Amino acid sequence: MNANVRSEIRDLPPERVLDLLSGLPPSDGYELQVKPLRWRTRPHLAALTNFDDKLIQLQVPEPFYPFGEIVPYAAKRLPGKGMRFVWLTEGITFHRPREVLRYLYLHEWMHWYLRERLGRKAAAETACERFALRNYLRDQVTEADAREALRRPRTNGHANGHGNGSAAGRLFDPSVP
Repeated sequence: MNANVRSEIRDLPPERVLDLLSGLPPSDGYELQVKPLRWRTRPHLAALTNFDDKLIQLQVPEPFYPFGEIVPYAAKRLPGKGMRFVWLTEGITFHRPREVLRYLYLHEWMHWYLRERLGRKAAAETACERFALRNYLRDQVTEADAREALRRPRTNGHANGHGNGSAAGRLFDPSVP
């Protein structure tokens, strides 16, 4: 994990941030900045990676209340004329700041990985969402997990690619390694 962490949130000093993000891959050479997100109508996700300044910025909603997000992780082409498609989405609920930090860090780390490690454009939003969605609740995440997220999900006629579906009806079951 990054040793260069700066936090503007009193309840999340740099040592605590490092603890909450332990087990996640490092973004070598980049500063990690944690800031409060002062929301108006409802909490939401907010983060960015600034490649020029070598900075990953994560914003944690303050005050923090559990909140939900609908995450688009892929697009499916619709049959017929033209390039029509529908977004495939997953609804998730963030119960603790730890979940928000891990989700946002993994999303932004994937942008970093695409650009700094693979030399690709870093704007692959659905791949970044897929990676974060699959891994934010896991204790350990590796570059192999990132490579897996770059592959399109196979559906085989089922929402999660498994013939029997997942226990909770979710595409990404965090209990499955």
